[in-house]
Amino acid sequence: MPPSTDLSFEPLSDAFAQDPYPTYEALRESDGLTYYEEFDVWLAARFDDVMEIVMHEDMVRSMEHVASPEEISAQKQAGNWHDMPHHSRFVQFSLLDSDGDIHDRLRKQVFKLFTPVMVGKLRDEIQAYVDSLFDGLQDQSEIDFVADLAAHVPGHVIGRIIGVPDEDCPQLRIWSENIVQFFDVDRSDERKELAERNTTEFYEYLLKLKAEREAVPRDDLLSVMIQAERQGHMNHDEFFSTAMLILMAGHGSTIDVLGSGLHALLKFPAEMQRLRDEPGVMKTAVQEMFRYESPLPFFHRYSTKDMDVCGSMFPRATKFGVLYGAANRDPRQFPNADTFDVGRTPNWHTAFGRGAHFCLGNHLARLDMDIIFSTLLRRFRSVELAEEAPKYKRGLSVRGPQALRVAWKPA
Repeated sequence: MPPSTDLSFEPLSDAFAQDPYPTYEALRESDGLTYYEEFDVWLAARFDDVMEIVMHEDMVRSMEHVASPEEISAQKQAGNWHDMPHHSRFVQFSLLDSDGDIHDRLRKQVFKLFTPVMVGKLRDEIQAYVDSLFDGLQDQSEIDFVADLAAHVPGHVIGRIIGVPDEDCPQLRIWSENIVQFFDVDRSDERKELAERNTTEFYEYLLKLKAEREAVPRDDLLSVMIQAERQGHMNHDEFFSTAMLILMAGHGSTIDVLGSGLHALLKFPAEMQRLRDEPGVMKTAVQEMFRYESPLPFFHRYSTKDMDVCGSMFPRATKFGVLYGAANRDPRQFPNADTFDVGRTPNWHTAFGRGAHFCLGNHLARLDMDIIFSTLLRRFRSVELAEEAPKYKRGLSVRGPQALRVAWKPA
């Protein structure tokens, strides 16, 4: 195994939150992979290295393929993942963190509602909802784009698909954020208690909602999943784990990339003007927003055997960290990688992952963003940053502004 480097890597620092890209550049330029002791993980930052790992048939996401139950228990204890009964059942196990036949079986039950054709049918409904949000905000000269607008759309849309009443969607966002935060580097007892308590509340809410759908089925994903459970395609825990995952995945990352996407347009005003002049470029612009500021910049894989990875030998059960945020700024893959280009083509970024774990909701996320930014530029003749430097979230696993204050003028 190659030696770890002396490269400083501090993903919980304010400096990293504001601008992780100098660190990512240093990781890309270092020899081989870099060992990060805090996570016991070997970091891959170059595009080609990330792709080699995520597309390798002998890499998996679940520890169950590489460790005994006793070893898994010990590792959870060491990482403070233990004594979380509901978080363990419904969050630590999920469609996202499963592999092979289990992953394929669960994904098949929900995939059909996230195809381009099915998602496209939601365009008019999403547009009407976005218009109503803008109607309520257009008389304000200044807003927090994240809290006042972006935070209301993804959860509302995914809630409609699942079958959650509109009035409950704001609570889903709170649960989701409090559960997901425990996946980052800081896993203190306080954050652990918050994650477990919110998982329990989320589960109890979904239990009641499921009982309602069992009594009176509707044309929603919850009713589809109830049928799948009755037919033996998923069990009780898999049902709730999958429902939670879809609702959580439909919230945070899209909110984050909406905020960072607008921030990018504000930092590159010529690109915003190009979108005003060429509305047809919006689809490539949305893809560039995901590349330029990947909202989920870190994922992991485990090797299922002793193997050569990125030019070095690693033992079975080695954990690898794939830095999508670094790979998407790799100049070897993306010319002028630190430049935001709304017309960038080709743009084979990794923000949605690759292979079997390619993001199920990518079409829905891109549609949300297409509608929101198209509507924003159509309805407002100017949009400007109303604060000096927006603060970004701290952590390795998320990327997005905490808030984004903008001043705007209606068209």
